[in-house]
Amino acid sequence: MAEQKTLVLTGASRGIGHATVKRFSAEGWRVLTCSRQPFDPRCPWPGGEENHIELDLADPNKTIAAIEVIKGKIGGRLDALVNNAGISPKGPGGARLSTLDTDLRTWGQVFHVNFFAPVVLARGLQDELVAARGSVVNVTSIAGSRVHPFAGAAYATSKAALAALTREMAHDFGPLGVRVNAIAPGEVDTAILSPGTEKIVERLPLRRLGLTAEVAETIWFLCTGASSYITGSEIHINGGQHV
Repeated sequence: MAEQKTLVLTGASRGIGHATVKRFSAEGWRVLTCSRQPFDPRCPWPGGEENHIELDLADPNKTIAAIEVIKGKIGGRLDALVNNAGISPKGPGGARLSTLDTDLRTWGQVFHVNFFAPVVLARGLQDELVAARGSVVNVTSIAGSRVHPFAGAAYATSKAALAALTREMAHDFGPLGVRVNAIAPGEVDTAILSPGTEKIVERLPLRRLGLTAEVAETIWFLCTGASSYITGSEIHINGGQHV
């Protein structure tokens, strides 16, 4: 019998992360989840609680400390790391935070979660990824390549930086046998959608929101042999919003 494969996923508690857990669990993978929330016993997959790491990625010391915890749980091999956690703070009444009104602490917090944590985790788990000839997937955003009506400036620039980081990581990890790619979702039907999204959807070529399961399917593709010659790419999952 083939050895069970292992995924480490950040930001697992809802939306795209939740759909990704379900997709990989259905294929028999062991999924280790990292999120700010404690494990929710309502989550239906097997082994959930012992495979959950409560971790606030906004705190660099806690992120670095968590690497040893993760190493202890995965036993020397890691087939996939999906950096999905992301924060997008809003102003009063849900207002978009621009470059003019985002304070420095907020910039720092957003970049710690959205940009620094992915490279800290990948580098910290390098030996395990190499041992499995694993795959890293960074979750960027359509907001990383254009000004978005709802996503704030810190979020957007952190996602643009993460896209550039994906290229750099692909260059560095490639000779070690590890592939690194990104996915850039557009308007996906999750709890974080802002009022007014329907106006964007009216102009999309596909005229609908994306589904979290559709995003999870692309993450699955990038972590399996079907994508074995793809690295350093950013796949747009946005119903044609970028065209």
